[in-house]
Amino acid sequence: MEIELGLDTFGDVTRGADGKPVSDAQAIRDVVAQAKLADEVGLQFFGVGEHHRPEFAVSSPEIVLAAIASVTKDIRLGTAVTVLSSDDPVRVYERFATLDAVSSGRAEVILGRGSFIESFPLFGYDLHDYEVLFEEKLDLFVQLMGEKPVTWHGLKRAGLENADVYPKTANGLTAWVGVGGSPESVVRTARHGLGLMLAIIGGSPARFRSYVDLFHRSLDSYEKPLAPVGVHSPGHVAETDEQAWDELYPDLAQQREKIGRERGWPGTYNRLQFQSEVGPEGAVYAGSPERVAQKIASTVRTLGLSRFDLKFSNGGLEQDKLLKSIELYGTQVAPRVRELLADE
Repeated sequence: MEIELGLDTFGDVTRGADGKPVSDAQAIRDVVAQAKLADEVGLQFFGVGEHHRPEFAVSSPEIVLAAIASVTKDIRLGTAVTVLSSDDPVRVYERFATLDAVSSGRAEVILGRGSFIESFPLFGYDLHDYEVLFEEKLDLFVQLMGEKPVTWHGLKRAGLENADVYPKTANGLTAWVGVGGSPESVVRTARHGLGLMLAIIGGSPARFRSYVDLFHRSLDSYEKPLAPVGVHSPGHVAETDEQAWDELYPDLAQQREKIGRERGWPGTYNRLQFQSEVGPEGAVYAGSPERVAQKIASTVRTLGLSRFDLKFSNGGLEQDKLLKSIELYGTQVAPRVRELLADE
């Protein structure tokens, strides 16, 4: 089974040697260093998310990815995700076509509605239009992917008449849609013939098998060619299980607690819940290289994946620990996953 292994980050603001949060500028420079190492250890993809809130330094991922392109050679570069609903499809396409040029054809885009809503009021969009904005803008973006003049009309954006976009790419852009678990989103992704990237951040990954089956059935019904399925999930790799868990838990717990308070989730996040999530049926891929490799291989088999992206940045976890996690993921986890799958 062919599998691509990648990494995702939201540009989390980490702690420095003094225990205090680093500046946003330093966090962004650290992301470039992380991607450089990911390329050096042979990973296939590096994704940078878009956010507009204090925990995350990256609000313009394409600029960061362009900087990464200048210090890497092989690794493909993309987002995790681009919030298309509060952006303009033409500008998004032009930015990624430009990234594709400077990276010599390594650009990908993962489009989504976003799990946070700060970008909507920031850019003047009404949250009541949450669904229709994404539906319309995704439709326009897919038409732009043909890189031919487009005539398009919608409700929430001015129409286009025989409009063209530049620069042109050599081989077109690769596009995915990030989906959190809505059947309607799965079917929409299939209708457009794009790759399906499942964001699995809680519960058993096996429960998403029904979405994968729905995706393949929908591709058939729309007479679309086979499209890839990927998973994005959080995790951390260290020399031993206990080291990885002890390093990850405090920051992951703090992050989950803050988001939980904002969204009205009941209860508190505790160590028992964490240990359940790092177990075989949980959605956190943390531990020694062998444990993480076994768990990724199991998820790949269960869901029939083409790619697995580890969301390796989690809250304030320090840069040295993140770099070590990337090194172990590339040099030990990735080859072990392929070995396990080859044994099938």
